[in-house]
Amino acid sequence: MKIGLDIMGGDYAPKAIVLGAIAAHQSLNAGEHLVLIGDTEQIKPILAEEGFNPDHFEYVHTDEVIGMGEHPTKAIVQKPNSSIAVGFNLLKEGKIDSFASAGNSGAMLVGAVFSVKTIPGIIRPCLCTILPKIKGGTGLLLDVGANADCKPDILLQFGVLGSLYAENLLQINDPKVALINIGEEDEKGNMLSMATFPLMKETSLFNFVGNVEGRDLFNDKADVIVCDGFTGNIMLKLAESFYVLTIKKGLKDEFFDRFNYEQYGGSPVLGVNAPVVIGHGISSPLAVKNMVLQSREMITTGLVEKIRMAFK
Repeated sequence: MKIGLDIMGGDYAPKAIVLGAIAAHQSLNAGEHLVLIGDTEQIKPILAEEGFNPDHFEYVHTDEVIGMGEHPTKAIVQKPNSSIAVGFNLLKEGKIDSFASAGNSGAMLVGAVFSVKTIPGIIRPCLCTILPKIKGGTGLLLDVGANADCKPDILLQFGVLGSLYAENLLQINDPKVALINIGEEDEKGNMLSMATFPLMKETSLFNFVGNVEGRDLFNDKADVIVCDGFTGNIMLKLAESFYVLTIKKGLKDEFFDRFNYEQYGGSPVLGVNAPVVIGHGISSPLAVKNMVLQSREMITTGLVEKIRMAFK
């Protein structure tokens, strides 16, 4: 197994990424290897500082970096030797089994769609994130930013993708899938949710439990909550602020500690032909470590192949 990691992506790259790779290495099994993609001249001094044997990793040297503010499509085309572009080429050629980066999220999405491509039958890939549950365990929210505008059939597919992820990676048997709305009643919502509801109600593709409201994100009414990427990204950023606020107010609470993004790694891109994980721009070494372990789980569970089979 070869897990590709972009060491040039993120606000604290390359040091935070390399430190995260070192931490992840301790948790990998025999036959599981990290491939670090980026400027090798910047990697070596960090490894030397940590007294870490460089032979534990494989390296692919690149000399270009896609910045956080660059236009995703233009950057991928104009910087073919950037760590993100090279990482996706390696993924496309089967030289790595997954690719993760805390860099430009737009470039990661564009790279995923144009290199390994969308799984046949899927209209739009999406991003998902983990939701901590008040009684323990976790759930899933998707889409959280890849598709600001959606149509009903796209949301229906997100339900399938979320259900498969929850079943295979979160180990939830027959996950309960719900549609986020402004009320629980069947006829509530805007045009999108009212058109999506009957599609989900009639489907046999997943276990649909109806509409849920914003207050239901962290309870047990649903394991998978589906929404468009505009709504999901707003909810995600609001939820992330809870942990920051508790720290600022000097509050210590086990539940709110679980809102720390570092615990979950990154957001998987669901619906493309290989495991791809997009990390937070401010990813710390702990977040990078968990991003690597998340990539490993996507490989070992065969999630991509299971999604491919579901959409045949």
